[in-house]
Amino acid sequence: MSLSRQHEMHKRRFSRNLGLGLVLAAFVALVFGLTVAKVSNEDFVLPTGEETG
Repeated sequence: MSLSRQHEMHKRRFSRNLGLGLVLAAFVALVFGLTVAKVSNEDFVLPTGEETG
């Protein structure tokens, strides 16, 4: 008896996991892109922590 045959449930679960992984990767890429855009801005200044309020 071979164990290589997949059930339909595994195929559906794989496609759902693949879709969720792609959405997660797109979100990470979006956050990374926004971070790079903010840091590469010429007006960007690191806060010193000594704010005068």
